[in-house]
Amino acid sequence: MRLPETFSALALLVGLTQAVGAQTCTPKVPASSLIEAPKWQMSINPTLPPQQFVDDKGELQGLNVELAREIAKRICVEPVFLRMDFPPMIPALRSGRFDAINTGLFWTEERSKMLYLVPYAQQAISIYTDPSSSLKLEKFEDLAGRVVGVESATYTERKAREFSTAMEAKGLKPIDLRTFTTVTATSAALRAGQLEAALNINETANSLEQKGIAKIWVRDIAGTDITFAFRDKLLAQAAADALTAIRADGTYDKLFDRFGMTKLKATTFAIRGEGPTN
Repeated sequence: MRLPETFSALALLVGLTQAVGAQTCTPKVPASSLIEAPKWQMSINPTLPPQQFVDDKGELQGLNVELAREIAKRICVEPVFLRMDFPPMIPALRSGRFDAINTGLFWTEERSKMLYLVPYAQQAISIYTDPSSSLKLEKFEDLAGRVVGVESATYTERKAREFSTAMEAKGLKPIDLRTFTTVTATSAALRAGQLEAALNINETANSLEQKGIAKIWVRDIAGTDITFAFRDKLLAQAAADALTAIRADGTYDKLFDRFGMTKLKATTFAIRGEGPTN
């Protein structure tokens, strides 16, 4: 008659054993490398499919999300995604509000001296218009004097301003750049006729074209590495080592093929740049 009680006790013991087993993973970074160990808190702006976006159920999806979860599993920390717009991310990371930026941050010399940057993919810029536009574009200089949308405080905006300045030096009209906080806002302005063209990363432009809300005219402008950005060197190195393992076992290739992103040729990953100098 006491069989149910015995069975319940056995079930409880099994549950406790499983719980203990689940905690045998030891973090590969010290608690001091994280704002709130064992959580790995990272900012993300889920507005750039297929890198990072929100599905119909309101859940985070995309290459950056899946890659971060794989890294977290390998270094035995809990991934926590903090949704926010891009412009305040770098100052917020430097002030210690979270541990990393996970948005596909373009590598630049300047940024490599402020943060620990770990390249994991390649990206470049595309020029696109509304599908109904009569505008035809063959090169960046064709944007001279045009009203063009771009996300603010991004590598894309920076390169657009550099190109515009160079065009002026050649006697061409500057680009009339209008900045937005998200690609959604940029697309809305494009559809409303407030912009003649827009700029974004290749993969996001491809996604917009596949949805029938953009026509791409020029691709692969100013290609460079994109990175995870960290405030702590030990955490950055652990993530780089995890990426190397992810590449070695085939997970990296599977994820990149699934989301149609451009892989790095390297088979090992590392911090690129000297990192913070203060």
